[in-house]
Amino acid sequence: MFVLTTQVHSDLAQRFTADGFAAVGELLSPGELAVHRDIYDRFLSGDIEAGDKRSDLGSHAPRRDGVRENITQIMWPSALHPPLRELPLHHKALTVARELIGADAELDFDMMIHKDPHTAVPTPWHQDAAYWIDMPDHRAVSIWVALDDADVDNGCMWYVRGSHRQPLRPHRPTSDGKNIECECSEDEPGATPVPLRAGEAVAHSGFTLHYSRGNTTDGTRRAYILNYRPAAMIRHERAQGADHGLNENVRQVRNAGFTED
Repeated sequence: MFVLTTQVHSDLAQRFTADGFAAVGELLSPGELAVHRDIYDRFLSGDIEAGDKRSDLGSHAPRRDGVRENITQIMWPSALHPPLRELPLHHKALTVARELIGADAELDFDMMIHKDPHTAVPTPWHQDAAYWIDMPDHRAVSIWVALDDADVDNGCMWYVRGSHRQPLRPHRPTSDGKNIECECSEDEPGATPVPLRAGEAVAHSGFTLHYSRGNTTDGTRRAYILNYRPAAMIRHERAQGADHGLNENVRQVRNAGFTED
């Protein structure tokens, strides 16, 4: 059974509360990492069909010849391939989520985000909460798991320390209207890259500003993201038809009042 020690829990929770993000450490053993990479690559190759759950998070930028997506995003891999839910990572990530946001946390949705070598397209700056309907309980945590070593050159996560304590910024559609973005940059006070080794994870709040650079290296950058919120808020979302692309995979600003004019 995966258990966080009292000291690790205390340090992690304090950093998450103070900064809006916190490096979690290793969540995948080498053997577990190999299993997840195999499933991930089967999604990318089409051996596991993703249908309309597959899209391009970097569709606002031109694609090089032969490139299917600048940034491949596959929503709900655990619904498309249910054996994912039975692997140890889901138990470990849920344990972390409950330590960070409360014992009522449950998996809301998951996704894969992939950056091929030399695609060089950044994921736009944004706050996840702008994609979501507003809810009376704002507790939420995303656990971003690196399946390859992630650094600034291939697309590790950047966060703005403390931004989760500020009002949600206005967001706008990207130039092609298929994703969203907001004003921010690496020069923003508190902007911090979080490099990870393969198998390690970082957790962030739904209100934390984040982005990642494009992959300019010879290697691939595979990431698997698990998103958690209180069970009551998941029921609240679903009652209003919000299911993070399970039935209709459309990415837009849904949080009322946070769209730029």
